[in-house]
Order: sequence, then C-alpha cells, then structure tokens
Amino acid sequence: MAPKPDSAEGIVLNFVNEQNRPLNSQVVADFLQKFNLKKTAIQKALDSLAESGKITFKEYGKQKIYLARQDQFQIPNTEELNQMKDENAKLQEMVDEQKKANSQLEGEIKSLQSNLTLDEIQSNDAKLRNQVKEMENRLTKLREGVTLVSPEERNAVEKTFSDTISHWRKRKRMFKDVWDTITENSPKNPNEMKEELGLEYDEDIGVSLQTYINLVPHGKKRPRA
Repeated sequence: MAPKPDSAEGIVLNFVNEQNRPLNSQVVADFLQKFNLKKTAIQKALDSLAESGKITFKEYGKQKIYLARQDQFQIPNTEELNQMKDENAKLQEMVDEQKKANSQLEGEIKSLQSNLTLDEIQSNDAKLRNQVKEMENRLTKLREGVTLVSPEERNAVEKTFSDTISHWRKRKRMFKDVWDTITENSPKNPNEMKEELGLEYDEDIGVSLQTYINLVPHGKKRPRA
C-alpha cells in the first residue's frame, strides 16, 4: 500500500524518487526542513520505505545510503535517446534565440532610458541658443576691431611672460657658468659627459630662447643673453 502523499513516508518517498540519486538521512533531512520534519522522523520513514521495498539501500559501515527503485523508471532505448537529444538541441537553439532577443530588448531599454526628456531637450536648446548668441556677439566685436582684452589684463600677461623669459635666461646663464667650470677641469670630452649625465640643451629639443625673447613687446626687451 502506497503511503499518503502528505505523510512523512509519502514526502520522503516522493523526494527520493525525484532526486533519483544516492542519499543519506542527513541530506534528506536538510532538503525537507521546509516540511518541519525532524531527522528522527525522516530516518524512521527511510527505514520503513526500505523495509517495505519501496526504496533500496546499501550499508557502508554504520551509514546507510538510500536510492529510488530503478525498476519503476522507464529506460529509453537508443532511438528514444537520439530523439531526446534532437529535441534538447532544438530547445537549446530556442533558448539561445530568446537570450539574443532579451539582449536586444535590454539594449533598446537602455537606449530609451538614456534619451533626454522633452523638458531636458528644451532646457539644453535654450542654453545652446544663449551660448551661440554670446559667441556671435564676440565675433561681431572682433570683426569690428573691438579689443576684448582690457589693457590691465594685457599688461599682466605681458609682465608674466617677460618675467618668465628673464628667469629662463638667468638659469641658462647660471648653468653655462657651472658647466664651463666643470668641463674645463675634467679630462673627459664635454659631449661625452653630457651624454653620461643625460643632459639636454634647449637646442637638443628644438627650443630657442631667442625666439621667445623676440616675442617680448617692443621697448620691454632686455639685453640678449
């Protein structure tokens, strides 16, 4: 007589048959916690089912391993297995196609989410129009020959540039004085020492101090180095 489906034996039997793999009482108890069955009740149900022949078991020392009866399952023949493989392959193709479709939908959703709302578009349009207007006004003034830089700003820039050139010239002269002193008292060739120390002159990197000195406004140039 088959146990009632909602009884401890019925629940355990159904689980063992569904799993259809070797199980011990602890594994069964862990899986069936949701049914509020204690391990002692599960062990009793397993033993009862094994004794009545509804499941099989093997003993390994003190431990019992339980397994569903295999004669209750219909074993497919070669033709049925091949048919199942074909069906499985078709289902896998359908799954892959569905994944691609989902991926495309997710891309479209992200694209829609990244699009601006009408209010945002109108706000950006207003900002861009104001920027265009400001740039057109500046362009008009430039075409009319209006100077957009104040004399104070121009003088400040020219002073900074002139001071920078002056520092460059002083440092260049200081280096030359030190370098001449070192090379005069050294038996090594100055070019060899330069390569060993990894030094580079302005000319080595295509820079000329005189070119920048010539950019200093007329009347503010200092004597040439």
